[in-house]
Amino acid sequence: MGSSSSSYAPKSIYLDVDGKVQKVVFSRHCSPCDIKELLCSSSNIPRNTAIMMVDPEGALVSIDPTMPTNSPNSLYKVVPLSTGQLGEKEDMFQNVLSQVADQFSRAFRINELKTEVTNRLAMLEKRVELEGLKVVEIEKCKNDLRKLRDEMTSRGGGRVNCPCKYNFSDDGKKVTPRRDVPNYPKYTLSQETIEALKKPTFDVWHWEHNEMLSCLEYMYHDLGLVKEFNMNPITLKRWLLAIQENYRNNPFHNFRHCFCVSQMMYGMIHLCNLQEKLTLTDMGILMTAAVCHDLDHPGYNNTYQINARTELAVRYNDISPLENHHCAVAFQILSLPECNIFANVDPEAFKQIRQAIITLILATDMARHGEILDSFKQKVDNFDFTNEEHVTCLKMVLIKCCDISNEVRPTEVAEPWVDCLLEEYFMQSDREKSEGLPVAPFMDRDKVTKPTAQIGFIKFVLIPMFETVMKLFPQIEEIMVQPLRDSRDHYEELKQIDDAMTEKKKTENMSLGGKKK
Repeated sequence: MGSSSSSYAPKSIYLDVDGKVQKVVFSRHCSPCDIKELLCSSSNIPRNTAIMMVDPEGALVSIDPTMPTNSPNSLYKVVPLSTGQLGEKEDMFQNVLSQVADQFSRAFRINELKTEVTNRLAMLEKRVELEGLKVVEIEKCKNDLRKLRDEMTSRGGGRVNCPCKYNFSDDGKKVTPRRDVPNYPKYTLSQETIEALKKPTFDVWHWEHNEMLSCLEYMYHDLGLVKEFNMNPITLKRWLLAIQENYRNNPFHNFRHCFCVSQMMYGMIHLCNLQEKLTLTDMGILMTAAVCHDLDHPGYNNTYQINARTELAVRYNDISPLENHHCAVAFQILSLPECNIFANVDPEAFKQIRQAIITLILATDMARHGEILDSFKQKVDNFDFTNEEHVTCLKMVLIKCCDISNEVRPTEVAEPWVDCLLEEYFMQSDREKSEGLPVAPFMDRDKVTKPTAQIGFIKFVLIPMFETVMKLFPQIEEIMVQPLRDSRDHYEELKQIDDAMTEKKKTENMSLGGKKK
């Protein structure tokens, strides 16, 4: 199933931005367009600007996930292309496209093939929809689709023997591939993986996007949500694909973070035996809110949105602009008939589900942390699972726990997330400095270290919240609370080492100064 963690760990390069070193981290699965946009943002160049990247000798470096890494001593530089350069390259590119399109049109009868393929795919998809609950029929349709792809390849419509990067229609434009169902491979999860999914120790770095999609799909089936909400299995696949495609390739707030939070929620449902205490509707609300909670996150937090007076801040009147946006995107996706996993739910029941999901996603705004935790503390000693207000408060605390639960995981799984989060923080603080906006000390690359960033958060946010939940579910102490205490101790030891090194350098500098006198 999963491959080695190094295959999917973030990749780093170092840029020269106005004489300063700028580290850029991105997933190895980012598209070249996403990487170019990230490079523009990191180099203070307007988005959608045509750019090239050069090494210290002036040689061009390809901008794609396979680009060679460098070091802070051998910086790359991002250079905007001039209008003249663009014009010449564009003319040359258009000429090449026209020639290729003309050859393809004559050789492979593109238009006729497109019409035939479209009709056959539509017929097959209709069969899959109608027979969505019949596994045998679905597998038969999959085989038909595979045969169709093989036939297209043998007739020249595929890219197997074509040196071009994309398929072209006869107007010379790139054809945008439509990623549809069932297009991501169906993985059969081993029993070992199924058991690991239920535990906070699950290593999320070992899985590629298609595998994470299959794991999420399994969770919905395993919890009985597909049956409870009468979901079409094909619609569930389409919805998950739409979710994945609406997470941006940020260093931290990306689809892997979405999967982390959802897997931790699934683990807590099993660990706390929530199936015996909450309804299946509650399970569906918890899982769906976890999956959707950071949709289309731009990589810059609410403080930035409000201080920079962004469109989101204006739209939502400075009130949890990001969380409101995540909710809006979630229900825009659900408004598409082909992605509406709640299509067969009674309209009145859907209203309640929608409101509950919104309540949970809005609860992930850390500005409300104290308010929500205080409310839960007042209820936990006399908690009543039949009291709707109590249950809603519990669900809000559960999604908060899952959202910031990385330090519950083993150190080798948790620590890379700290690097990702700090990189996203540094991107924001660099932008705030360049725009003359206030900068939070914990996000400033000149003031924060990994230990100082984590110690306070673990001691004053994570441990108090998880210890409060432990009062209701004592079984989480060993597997969730104790790892947090160990993590706190680990970072405090690192801080002591850092402090000792700093003190030693000061002493050495003072000694050198005395000798010079």
